[in-house]
Amino acid sequence: MSTTQSERLRELLEPLVSSKDLDLEEIEVASVGRKRVLRVVVDSDDGVDLDRIAELSREFSAKLDESDAMGDGEYTLEVGSPGAERPLKERRHYVRAIGRLAKFQLTEGGELTARILKVDDEGVDLEVPGVKGRKPTARRLAFTEIAKARVEVEFSRKPAGDNDDNDEKNVKEEEEA
Repeated sequence: MSTTQSERLRELLEPLVSSKDLDLEEIEVASVGRKRVLRVVVDSDDGVDLDRIAELSREFSAKLDESDAMGDGEYTLEVGSPGAERPLKERRHYVRAIGRLAKFQLTEGGELTARILKVDDEGVDLEVPGVKGRKPTARRLAFTEIAKARVEVEFSRKPAGDNDDNDEKNVKEEEEA
């Protein structure tokens, strides 16, 4: 039974990723013109900082140099995290996105944008934003109803627990001081 290059690379790199308490999310070997690029995406429940990515990149490079997994030709190694608009493919991805806004493409057709509130083994509980001044509504989606999902970037959302009452209180306290 033959194994693909991606499978060989996964077998080679996954132990390094796991030893750092990270998840190996994706491995891709792409051709860019006459050059090859090996892209490795890692993540964790707490995210991944640049120092951890740099350290892992050095370890990947040493391990790849010891093996023939990439063959003889030159290649560029890119190690990173899933990014802000990450796709949600596995249950752990949804758990990491609790509190975030996501766009769902439904298996029955149509799209839905909603905030992820809760995740269990069968699906997700969502808060669908109200339209034109209406209150948000609750909705449940089973994983089988989701064709694709992706986290949406929000630029104007305040952090949880942040409200105008606290801002006004802080301003008054500053004025009195």
